[in-house]
Amino acid sequence: VARLPTLAAARAWIEQLALSEAARSTQGWPLAQVLEHAAQSVEYSLDGYPENKPEWFRHSAGALAFAVFDRVGAMRHSLSEAIPGAPALVATEATSTALRLLQALARFETWTGTLAPHFAYGALDKHAYTRAHLMHLADHRRWIEIAV
Repeated sequence: VARLPTLAAARAWIEQLALSEAARSTQGWPLAQVLEHAAQSVEYSLDGYPENKPEWFRHSAGALAFAVFDRVGAMRHSLSEAIPGAPALVATEATSTALRLLQALARFETWTGTLAPHFAYGALDKHAYTRAHLMHLADHRRWIEIAV
């Protein structure tokens, strides 16, 4: 599993995608939509998710799933399942969508307010959300290649 250990590593990878004309998603959504989905995820951690799993789920199965992912340092999830209630993915141009994701990450990094509860994992502090975002990006990264 190709991990992204820090937000700086994630930014470097996203910048590489933005500059490459040969980057592509090998399965599921096109690259621009993968980046759009990732941007939505980061933005929603700040602004709130459009829909949440029931509270009982977030306090039990969701919290347990995050604890397992956090312990092993990686997550596996459906890589073609949209965030519940999120607008349909429509991005067609990877460079501008990569910039949106970079802006969302910059906003997340400097955020000092309360973070919105994750739609499935529930309340996460800044460190845990950082880990969640990095694992989420790394999981999608396994379907993205940059041809030379």
